[in-house]
Amino acid sequence: MAGPALSQNLSQSQTLAPQMRQSLEILQANTLELSQLLRQQIEINPTLEDITESDSIEDLDFDEPDEDDFDDHFDSYDDDLRDLAIMENRNLGSNPDSEERREFLYNSLVAPESLASHLLNQIEESALAEDLRLACMALVGNLDERGFFAEPPEELAARLEIPGEMMEDALALLHTLDPPGIAARNLQDSLLLQLERLGLADSLEHRIISTHLDNLARKQYPQIARAMKVTVDNVARAAEHIAALDPSPGAIFDGTRNPVISADVRIIRDEVGQWVAQSTNENLPRLRIADSYKDMLSSTPDKKVRSYLRDQIRDGRVLIRALDQRQDTIIAITTEIIRHQPDFLEKGSRHLRPLTMNDVADTIGVHPTTVSRAVAGKYVETPQGIIEMRKFFATGYQTSGGGDVSNAGVRQTIQDIISNENPQKPMSDSAIEKALNAQGIKVARRTVAKYREQLNILPSHLRKTY
Repeated sequence: MAGPALSQNLSQSQTLAPQMRQSLEILQANTLELSQLLRQQIEINPTLEDITESDSIEDLDFDEPDEDDFDDHFDSYDDDLRDLAIMENRNLGSNPDSEERREFLYNSLVAPESLASHLLNQIEESALAEDLRLACMALVGNLDERGFFAEPPEELAARLEIPGEMMEDALALLHTLDPPGIAARNLQDSLLLQLERLGLADSLEHRIISTHLDNLARKQYPQIARAMKVTVDNVARAAEHIAALDPSPGAIFDGTRNPVISADVRIIRDEVGQWVAQSTNENLPRLRIADSYKDMLSSTPDKKVRSYLRDQIRDGRVLIRALDQRQDTIIAITTEIIRHQPDFLEKGSRHLRPLTMNDVADTIGVHPTTVSRAVAGKYVETPQGIIEMRKFFATGYQTSGGGDVSNAGVRQTIQDIISNENPQKPMSDSAIEKALNAQGIKVARRTVAKYREQLNILPSHLRKTY
């Protein structure tokens, strides 16, 4: 048996320097994430300061320290020009409109109320006996994101050791709370509870949901009408009323369904009417190296203090350079989007043209992965609304007339075709394919089906109205 031994191994590996990691993090961060990251850096690095609202570009003093004090680590003149360029791009002074937008943003970023807290607040406001209150709270803690029970209430009561009668009382109470249809066993139970809250316990809608929910989901109105001995028109009207009910009453409290979105860049017309890209930096801290620490670096005799300040100032300048590079990259990418998508800016998403990240990367002189990182999670404020930056990058098709149309443009065309169809005779995917071909857009039927599903549009037999 061999004993312990020592050996040497030679290998090569690549690692990212901390400065490079920070640059990538800054490049990938959206405006809200970047604002938080910069405020953390201000807390960590004492030499960084956030320029106050009262400061203006003319008030800033860029003293050039003695070159020896930096031990040749910095070119102060070049760095000060970079600082000034960043602040000129970022800081256009304070005005009432920007201040109002900033305060609105700060006051709006609050944690959304959860379904559980919404229900518990109502329970606390009710004058309940202690055992009933505890039973209600236990039930609330076992609701899923839709507001339904993840397991049958009877099994839940046995597991929580809640008496059956107490369980029924607690359920009855929860069914009176807002939103209607909460604490249901399933979709059918929730819809019935919502109808009962509306006083429709004896209605045709209630009977349809109780006995023919599957047929209703398939829009098999004639079968329902025959089984219930009513007309198809009556079933169709009842179906419209049922469609107005909420299939997921608890989902309105899901904070991820309505995330806060802030545009990272906007596209506007300049004074001569040309489309241009403009950074949106109203909500970002405005950074510079504090003059007091520059003075301290040149005056302190303590070597440890000098070394510490030198490192902090260096890190601060690296951060500011990374911010400058991030802004330049995003503006360059947006400028290319403007150059490729003038029809979209004027006419809407149907006129988006195919564009790849490789095309943009080649034009602005960066690697495609840099473009991918730069557009990740970013949004552009356009005349057509706030658009996710990635949506501008897509493949597409060439029309019979020699033009180009993107995937998004094809989807929009499909949306328009279905919006204008006869609802009593909805178009099949094959019919939509032929309509697209008539417009010079040649796509396969399975592609039409895929895009229709992406648009959350039902197949033709489920779109039919009576």
